[in-house]
Parts: sequence; C-alpha cells; structure tokens
Amino acid sequence: MTSLTGATSHLLPSATIAATSASTTARLAISFSSSSSSSLKRIRSSPLLPHIFRYQKRSLIGTTSSGRFSTFASPKCAASDPDQLKSAREDIKELLKTTSCHPILVRLGWHDAGTYNKNIEDWPQRGGANGSLRFEVELKHGANAACNSGLVNALKLLQPIKDKYAGVTYADLFQLASATAIEEAGGPKIPMKYGRIDVSGPDECPEEGRLPDAGPPNPSSHLRDVFYRMGLNDKEIVALSGAHTLGRSRPERSGWGKPETRYTKDGPGSPGGQSWTVQWLKFDNSYFKDIKEQRDEDLLVLPTDAVLFEDSSFKEYAEKYAVNQDVFFKDYAEAHAKLSNLGAKFDPPEGFSIDNNPTQVQPEKFVAAKYSTGKRELSDAMKQKIRAEYEGLGGTPDKPLPTNYFLNIIIVIGVLAILTYLLGN
Repeated sequence: MTSLTGATSHLLPSATIAATSASTTARLAISFSSSSSSSLKRIRSSPLLPHIFRYQKRSLIGTTSSGRFSTFASPKCAASDPDQLKSAREDIKELLKTTSCHPILVRLGWHDAGTYNKNIEDWPQRGGANGSLRFEVELKHGANAACNSGLVNALKLLQPIKDKYAGVTYADLFQLASATAIEEAGGPKIPMKYGRIDVSGPDECPEEGRLPDAGPPNPSSHLRDVFYRMGLNDKEIVALSGAHTLGRSRPERSGWGKPETRYTKDGPGSPGGQSWTVQWLKFDNSYFKDIKEQRDEDLLVLPTDAVLFEDSSFKEYAEKYAVNQDVFFKDYAEAHAKLSNLGAKFDPPEGFSIDNNPTQVQPEKFVAAKYSTGKRELSDAMKQKIRAEYEGLGGTPDKPLPTNYFLNIIIVIGVLAILTYLLGN
C-alpha cells in the first residue's frame, strides 16, 4: 500500500506521556526531562523532534542531561496478556475520540509490518511486525523520515497506554492501534490475532529500503517489487491502497501535496496538508471513486494512486471497489490482517484472538452433485478445503507431496499379485 510511503505525514496537537520510573525495565520509552531526570512527568512536542532523538543502549529508561529524547533498548518481551490487550483497545478508542489520530495509528502499524521480506526465514532479520519501529535508527529510514513527525506523534500517543499495560508488546500494540483506528473510522472489522514478540534493540531493525516510495519512475513495477517481496498479490495491493481514504500529505515533509485545501484548513488536528478524500477521517470506498474521477484539484493523487486505474490488473480491482464498498471492505479486512502478521513471531505460535466471538467463515457443506461436472468452477471455500487437506499431508504451493517409496512398493506388489492371480486362472 502506498500509505506506507513517505508521502503520508500527519501532525496532531501535542500529546503527553505518562510518568515512568527509572526502575522500570523490560520496555522502551521516549521520555523528556523538563528540569531534572528525577521528575519525568510530561512530554511536550517540539518542531525539532526528528533531530533531538539520541539512542543510548541501556535497559533502564531515562533522558539525556539536556532534556532531549532518548530511545532505549528493552529486553525481549513475552507474549501479550489477552486481558490487557482488551483494556488497551478500549483506551485506544478513547484516544481516537479525543485526538482524531486515526491516520497516524494506521501508518504506524503498517510501517512496522511493511519491512517484511518473505525470502528471509530468520527472525527478526526478515523484518515485519516486531515493534522495531520504536527505535530511532528505523524512524530515520527514508520512507519513515518524510512522515517522521506523524510517526513520532503516534508513538507518543501510545506510550501512556504501553506504560499502563506492561503485559502488551509494542508489536501487538502497534497492530492493535492500526486495526482499531480502521474500525473506529467506520471501516470493517479486522480478523486480528495477537501474541507478537518484540525485538530487543535497534541492532535488530531491518535495513533501509524495504518500504515503497510515492513517486517512483515506474509505479506499477515498484508496487509489485515491494509488495510481492512481502508475499502480497495485486488484489491485496489495491485493497490496501484504499486506506488512503484516511489522512493527509504535507509538502514540507514529504514533498507531495498542497500546503492547505478547503478540506484541511480547519483540521482536525494541526491544519493543512492535502487529503486523498473529502472526509479524510472516514473509512469508505471514496478513495477509489475520487481517484477514478480526478475532478477535484483539492484532492491528492500520487503516481502510485493513479496507476491503480492505469495498470490492467490493478484496474480490475479498483473498478470493483469504486462501485461496491462491501467487496472492498471484505478484501481490505483480509489484506490488513495478513499484512499485520507478516514476519511476526508469535507466542503461542498460532497466536490468539481477543474477540469473544471472532468472526469465522462457516465451512461450505459438501454436495457431490455440485462438483460432478468439469464445466463448473470450484468455489473458493472448496478450494480452501482441498488446499488444507493437501498441506495437511505435507504439500505446499511451492513443492509436491513427499514421495512415500515404501507405500509405492506395496502398491506395486499388490497390483502384481492381483495380475498373477487373474492370469493364473
């Protein structure tokens, strides 16, 4: 999704971070000292924020003597506590009501997960949703730096919640906030799972260059290069792009968009920037309608947006989403959940849900007559059944089932025995 790009930058009013004692271990904090390091009470936003981070490799939380921000390493966290996750979700909902920070929370989760490389097996080298975006070294990556103020504000807004619920990992908190922001903006329910483990320090952050750009020379090839590397397909690329219905771009940070439009001059939050949609805090399918029509000069269209209706494969889905919001919501929810799991290491390995009644697709009842002709395409549900059975026997889409030579020999012997018996008679 191109909302992972540096073109998306948002600045909300100053946020406060709860006090954190120096004896607290096993977590990272971004803290500020106003008069002395013993009175960590409040944190204030600063226009110099991107330049005053300083990393010190310790396990305790503190500040520099000059009162500058410091990002500290934390020990590896265990799985998140389900009850604390549920409570954190309610706090995030209240945060969204008072700050309208939906766009930057969505971006935070996506920028953390969007570094995944499917060609790397080892964790955390493969990147993905592991909480590494909290470290300065990754915040300075090009695609993050252009929207650094927005991402730092998101971190600041979530830090009091992290302090309150020590049993929640940063990796889970970032993805929880992202999904909750979509849902609270009117979007679909995201089938999320939790239990992500955090990386322990900045030395475990992925290298720079894994996130997409807003204006590459060849937008379609660039999007495919980046998202195919994550294991996503064309449908998922287009569906995820639809999240640009939320948020704005600020030219002074990203180089894209207008300084102000009639839709952004009064905020909410800090006024200014250019949005993709008129109601840029409402999640719907208007992004696809507006990109297709391109009739309003006050609405932003990036090269990676326009290509959705220029590339034949992308266009198939973009056209569909422009006229059918239900289809868009369904595909978006599945793609968002998939993105949020990329590269994550779960404890327990299968993860867990915090919904009392998680939405599950009911398996299709098998009717033999439905599949008795080769002229009828198998349903998606039946294809999933067949694939599940295939994988259960050890097969994958990338390799055939392992050959059982012993079983093959037994079958051959049995066939020869039957033939000998028949010929003998």
